[in-house]
Amino acid sequence: MIKSISIPITLVFFLSILMGCGSSGEKSEKENKRKSNYARGEMNIQRGMELFNQYCANCHDFSDEGIGPNLAGITSKVEKEWIVTFIHNPPAVIASGDERAVQLYEKYQQYMPPFPMIDGQDLEDILAFIHRFSEGEKRNKNNRPGGLINPIPEKMAHSNMTLVVEEQFIVPSSSEIPPHTRINKMEPITGGRVMLHDLRGKMYEITNGKELTEYIDLNKELPDFKDNPGKGSGLGSWAFHPEFEKNGIFYTTHSEPAGTKPADYPLHDSLKVTLQFVLLEWKADDPGSKVFSGSYRELLRVDMLGAVHTFQEVTFNPLARKGTPDYGLLYLGIGDAGAALRGYSILCDNNSTVWGKVLRLDPVGKNGINGQYGIPPDNPFVNTPDVLGEVWVSGFRNPHRISWDETGSGLMFITNIGEHSLEEVNIGKAGANYGWPFREGTFLFDADANPEFVYPLPEDDEGYTYPAIQYDHDEGSAVSGGFVYSGSKIPVLNGKYIFGDISRGMIYYTNVADIVEGAQAPIYRLDVTIDGKLSDLAEISGHQRVDLRIGKDHEGELYLMTKGNGGVYKIVDCIEGKPI
Repeated sequence: MIKSISIPITLVFFLSILMGCGSSGEKSEKENKRKSNYARGEMNIQRGMELFNQYCANCHDFSDEGIGPNLAGITSKVEKEWIVTFIHNPPAVIASGDERAVQLYEKYQQYMPPFPMIDGQDLEDILAFIHRFSEGEKRNKNNRPGGLINPIPEKMAHSNMTLVVEEQFIVPSSSEIPPHTRINKMEPITGGRVMLHDLRGKMYEITNGKELTEYIDLNKELPDFKDNPGKGSGLGSWAFHPEFEKNGIFYTTHSEPAGTKPADYPLHDSLKVTLQFVLLEWKADDPGSKVFSGSYRELLRVDMLGAVHTFQEVTFNPLARKGTPDYGLLYLGIGDAGAALRGYSILCDNNSTVWGKVLRLDPVGKNGINGQYGIPPDNPFVNTPDVLGEVWVSGFRNPHRISWDETGSGLMFITNIGEHSLEEVNIGKAGANYGWPFREGTFLFDADANPEFVYPLPEDDEGYTYPAIQYDHDEGSAVSGGFVYSGSKIPVLNGKYIFGDISRGMIYYTNVADIVEGAQAPIYRLDVTIDGKLSDLAEISGHQRVDLRIGKDHEGELYLMTKGNGGVYKIVDCIEGKPI
């Protein structure tokens, strides 16, 4: 596990011992106790993946015998304490006459050197990763070989550019229990106004760049409003009509308990519904008021199998002008609600359902499933039998954010949060299928194999549209969609799509000019400085899991938001050259 030691000597023997021992008659109760000894946090596992890829992956995986043995199931076969003791001093364990250690030494005839320096959190994270992936192999129904632990071995390039950020304000706490806020979206609306919301139900207007006024609280407006369980439940997203100043109309998505009302798209009676998500249209009595009063009506209600990957972005195309086909049409991203990993891929693998799709709806039409919205006549599947006319694009696990390049290309960016291998930024194209649950990034995904892996694409690969931008999970774990910079104060950011990683809080960019259909554009990492000091968002927010969101104001300037502490930070400059 140390670079200066040859890989066959260091890890093969250690991991061979792990796989070669353990009684087949151990009881499930004992196995469950062993499992509980391992860290389960996503950040622990991601850091463990980095360490595993650095030190272990050349010799070991979880589906095949390689230079070293298959690691599947090792954490339920061998006591954690024994593993730790052996890593720290394997010759001593062998010399003590330990049966499993002696047995494997006799087989391999080589020692693994002691590694007492691999300790503390590093060791815990490596073991957490091994536990997660070895447990995943137990779900491999079809015994598919060739899983890729590190699908993109090349590391992301550093940009040698540093963002200068300044704290603007802290959003009021919405809970005494962490996270204290669940801020999720900040964008401009008509009339030079800027809105921001907390998933727990409140939407604020930002004035003078720093002052917050509560515009609406869904807890007060909706008796069945529910903001748990799940990281995306509550007030999910919103979109103000391009003529809001005149008509006072805006739209929201939110969650309610299962069975609150009959769903327009229900699950089969045999499946348990966790939540319902609802799309509402609101009409303000006075569009210019700082505080909402008015009415609402329901447009769409959908049952959700799980509390994850539910309704995501709802938005209008900001480039659409009155009189053009896209004007006034709503785009609604809906995830798979965890269906693929729970054995119900049929809910999201075809265009006869709403899950795993981006829908395009006419809120003033009447030909939708319930007569409360319309299906635009130029939607790609309007005249296709047994397919929903509402579907604009398909093949998403979690279509988290949608934005358009307003500076020239007009590209539609759809970010898709992956399972455990790839994060995607896709270019929206009517009728396209982006692959889930059969693809993750530019790789094959198989829900009936180990779900922690992806696999190489088959030779006869057709029918899918692949991401324009992607990165794997030793760089981050959940893409945070952003914007093509459209401001005027930081010219060096012109032509760049700025995005990031939700969990780690890393900031990236891709040059829009590098985006070519059928290829993946390079990604560059950006540094961050605050108060004159090089830092990162984990340090700034005080949380290991940053929960990054990227916002924008009416001038096109960008903001970084951190859920855990409710912080909103404006990007005020970008310094070229080496990090300061």
